[in-house]
Amino acid sequence: MKRTLSVSHIYPLIGAQMKYNRLGNTGLFVSELAFGAMTFGDNAGFESMGGLGQDDANAMVRRAFEAGINLYDTADFYALGDSERLLGEALRNLGATRDSYLIATKVFGPMAKGPNGAGASRGHIMDSAKGSLKRLGIDHIDLYQIHGFDPATPIEETLRALDDLVRQGHVRYVGVSNFAAWQLTKALGISERLNITRLSSLQAYYSVAGRDLEREITLLLESEGVGLIVWSPLAGGFLSGKQARGEGVPEGSRDLNARPHIDYDRGFNIIDVLRPIAETHDASVAQTALAWLLHQKVVSSVLIGAKRMDQLEDNLKAADITFTEKDLAAIDDVSKLPAEYPGWMLAMWSAIRAGQLAESKR
Repeated sequence: MKRTLSVSHIYPLIGAQMKYNRLGNTGLFVSELAFGAMTFGDNAGFESMGGLGQDDANAMVRRAFEAGINLYDTADFYALGDSERLLGEALRNLGATRDSYLIATKVFGPMAKGPNGAGASRGHIMDSAKGSLKRLGIDHIDLYQIHGFDPATPIEETLRALDDLVRQGHVRYVGVSNFAAWQLTKALGISERLNITRLSSLQAYYSVAGRDLEREITLLLESEGVGLIVWSPLAGGFLSGKQARGEGVPEGSRDLNARPHIDYDRGFNIIDVLRPIAETHDASVAQTALAWLLHQKVVSSVLIGAKRMDQLEDNLKAADITFTEKDLAAIDDVSKLPAEYPGWMLAMWSAIRAGQLAESKR
């Protein structure tokens, strides 16, 4: 069950309505909306997604902080280190105490030439953590995440390196991103067997237009008490509702190659249902799509990022939306996953016992 705190308990001088969720089974509470700094930095290449400089970074981080956001996420690979540098400077420019915000970053992508300059090996993790601490200008990383699964490195090696960073005080909590269910399960089992630092979170793609995570992973997260941090909650901008059925991507939208896979027929059907619900709540389609995620109990925090301040302002308002049961039922009906094996068989076989369990809790 998601445990929340109102922002008024933490930031009594701020008029925001942000809520805080417990991150997995830890004692750490994170804002339900988190700020993603992927758009910071202008190094050339795919790693640079926004090209924003320090002034924009300062303004957006300050606005997010004023809204009650306490979790700020980046990666060493974003703009090849520039995102971390800009984010660290923007947070220092707030003039706030270090314990009033959390910094999350990630390791995996190539940050040096040669065969050992990428991945989740002990060497790359240790070197990269030092680099991230220096670029961010901090003495510890609150949440250090493995950006992807490394088939060349034993999971045990990766986990022992993360455990060492925690024991050394450089890192407080550890997580992974873009792992399959079996990979995450194996990692949790190894951590328990070796009695080393346990993974606290998974950062993964999840949206009302892309509910694939519900096949296996969300069930695993709930069962094992692992937090979920959502990236690309608007499906690469598709759920802004600005793209009309049968038309191309609007000017200024993200490159199609950077979008998660979208079933466009289903996607536009979903937007057709979201739009009148959004109007009922005096909200945008994007706010409504974000709010749906905030209503999912498995979600700890949803990453929002922006190239412009008006985009950030729009996203922040999602925290103010409360759906009715009718709203949620309508969205679920149009967006739910088609039945696949073994899901439908498991549901059929467990129905009787699940019913008994539900009756016993009344």
